[in-house]
Amino acid sequence: MTASAPVRILVCDDHVVVRAGLLALLDSAPGIEVAGEAGTGEEALALAAKLAPDVVLMDLQLGAGIDGVETTRRLTRGPGPRPHVLVLTTYDTDADITRAIEAGATGYLLKAERPEELFAAIHAAAQGRTALSPPVASRVMAGLRNPRPALTGRERDILAQLARGLGNREIARALFISEATVKTHLRRIYDKLGVDTRAGAVAVAKEQRLLP
Repeated sequence: MTASAPVRILVCDDHVVVRAGLLALLDSAPGIEVAGEAGTGEEALALAAKLAPDVVLMDLQLGAGIDGVETTRRLTRGPGPRPHVLVLTTYDTDADITRAIEAGATGYLLKAERPEELFAAIHAAAQGRTALSPPVASRVMAGLRNPRPALTGRERDILAQLARGLGNREIARALFISEATVKTHLRRIYDKLGVDTRAGAVAVAKEQRLLP
């Protein structure tokens, strides 16, 4: 992309009406050209390889198939052209923001932003500069000031079983570990999530989208 060339965008959102609205909005944006649109993560990967856009505007929830986070990871780390990914979503939980940024997203914007903010973020992303909605930036800063230990893979497994309503003995059988090990992991999960009950752990996990 040269300095005078428009920023070429690939829009990925599984909602047809939302996608149509974005396309109409971007069509009027100065210095932005819509190269294509995708309704699934798989379609976005295929089109990105074919069209080589500068920026992919990525929703996080894409229905069936791979989600926006995994699509972002493959776009930014896979072979071939690696476009910048600007997440555009309604979700602003700590877990969503962290997962997207770790996957390689250049920016994270909420759909409630004004069109001018979206246009500016697209141009910033095209140049590799970080673009964050103010609420997202606040959450990122708060997380840096007061980091919360991340759950391990095993702790996530146990949390998922907990959300199914299983007791310690059932979780132990399902994961082929001892009940004592389950209890140890549960104590660590409670500490990391800042809760002291099973129901509290499940509630926080749902709020922060920690469950598969």
